[in-house]
Amino acid sequence: MSDLPRRSRPFLTKIRNSIIAGLCGTMAHSLLVLVHSKAGPLPEFQPNDDIQRALSGLIGEEVPSVILWLLLFVNGALIWGVIFGQAYRFLPGKRPWQKGIFFGLSAWAIMGLVFFPLVGRGVFAISLGLEAGPAVLMLVMLLTYSVTMSFVYDFLNR
Repeated sequence: MSDLPRRSRPFLTKIRNSIIAGLCGTMAHSLLVLVHSKAGPLPEFQPNDDIQRALSGLIGEEVPSVILWLLLFVNGALIWGVIFGQAYRFLPGKRPWQKGIFFGLSAWAIMGLVFFPLVGRGVFAISLGLEAGPAVLMLVMLLTYSVTMSFVYDFLNR
């Protein structure tokens, strides 16, 4: 890193911190996913199964669950972690928890309004007939991810 121009160091540090924060948020989220898949309050609602079916449909063959977990970490740590890090200073709120909640609510809206209809579950997975259960569960999971990520990102960038 010492060979890099001085002005690119802060950018690379923020990218590194974004990835670390995204990884921490993904680990917290993954723990909830794992607990839910084994003993969750809504056994009929398994978003990872929906993702697996959607990916299998796209590539034409079964996607192993190991690949799904790898994709979860790549998506949460690399893609959304870096997006979060770049957007952090523009997110509303002065405190990390406020920024994390805003980011989580935005992700929740995208999941509920775009992803679930794409996989045939309807807006906020309402077609499962579980009332608000899936929407509330996804909100808790995404807020856990985003608030954890926000606190870690804030800490690393002090």
